Amino acid sequence: MNTQIEKKSLLLEMIAFSTIDGNLHKREHEFLWIVAQELNIDRTEFNDLFHQEIKPLVIRSEFQRIQQFYRLALIMHCDGILHAKEAKAIQQIAIEMGLNPNATKRILDLMKKAPNAIIDPKLLLKVFQEQHN
Repeated sequence: MNTQIEKKSLLLEMIAFSTIDGNLHKREHEFLWIVAQELNIDRTEFNDLFHQEIKPLVIRSEFQRIQQFYRLALIMHCDGILHAKEAKAIQQIAIEMGLNPNATKRILDLMKKAPNAIIDPKLLLKVFQEQHN
């Protein structure tokens, strides 16, 4: 991600997704703050994002789309509760991102089986690369 606008847009998408179940869990908020820090967004800007509407930005790089999908999947798992709305929404978001539905389903299944929902980054990329063949 190059621009501050792109970084904020990605974080806004994550915030919108984290509240899809009608509740922002403390662990989700903490995760969002960690991502904001990684994106060099300060606390004031971060707090302001919760009062802004999402303006979708097209992510051009497939790698960045995969990264964003994985971030959203981590948010989905971080509160320890998998809501049906979240599962449905993440599949739709992945389709809108242009990601392969079979690969995203496989990643979500692998995350469900992992003890802390974290999977190896090499495996993440491998699953998506397999779908190109």
